[in-house]
Amino acid sequence: MKVDKKGRKRGRLKLYIERSKKNIKERKVLFAVYLVMRLLVIAAMIMELINREYYNVFYCILTLILFMIPSFVENRIKIDVPDVLEVIILLFIFAGQTLGELKEYYITFPHWDTMLHTVNGFLCAAIGLALIDILNKSPRFAISLSPFYVALFAFTFSMTVGVIWEFYEFGMDMLFNTDMQKDTVIKSISSVMLNPDGRNRVVTIAIESVVVNGETWDYGGYIDIGLIDTMKDLLVNFVGALVFSVIGYFYVKNKGSNRLLKHFILTSKSHQSSEAENLADKTSPIHAGDRD
Repeated sequence: MKVDKKGRKRGRLKLYIERSKKNIKERKVLFAVYLVMRLLVIAAMIMELINREYYNVFYCILTLILFMIPSFVENRIKIDVPDVLEVIILLFIFAGQTLGELKEYYITFPHWDTMLHTVNGFLCAAIGLALIDILNKSPRFAISLSPFYVALFAFTFSMTVGVIWEFYEFGMDMLFNTDMQKDTVIKSISSVMLNPDGRNRVVTIAIESVVVNGETWDYGGYIDIGLIDTMKDLLVNFVGALVFSVIGYFYVKNKGSNRLLKHFILTSKSHQSSEAENLADKTSPIHAGDRD
């Protein structure tokens, strides 16, 4: 029994190695991107450990875990992630976690966060559209949504993810005193609370100086605590989601005939295999004879 178990383990390991080698040969660019980014994150994690920046070490570990999500989806859930989309996802994770947080790109480049939230809206809409499209094509589910409702689902899915992420940022700021919702300096305030007569009419005042605990803050205005940043993030997420949803509408309407968009759409591996079998049946000598 022990020999059989060892033999099975060796067989599985051998099969896994063979599959990995074949996968690397077929997807050289993806493997190179994945390897380089992993090595960069590991190197950054070692440096943060040496500097005893354990919070940053956590970000590195989180990044390495997030890198494994596409492989998990492909191997466990049996959904094929196109190489182009997978590379974009890996770069997105790297840009947000490693460059944004560790290398402080969020501060160095003012629009870094805006760019990432726009890409997030685009990617989440692509994932949402692919998921509902897979259900549409699956014989196990009795649903058949029109292209409009598929696109609408993609849009709402992307916006929901964006809102949940803002909840996460707010929770981290409240519970752990982080600054994920970046602050904005504003130079005037408009509010009905400033009305001296207590009426429901807005009064606007210019902020010339700010004094906190007897100390003058020279920031050029009042520091807004994250509200403007949140609204900007949701707005650009909206733009990214809307753009892809419109594109996705025509993709579904044309039954996936656009070759370019196929690089951004998840597909079920079982559906791919059934399509391949149908194609093989149609091109087989038996079917050729039937047509003759």
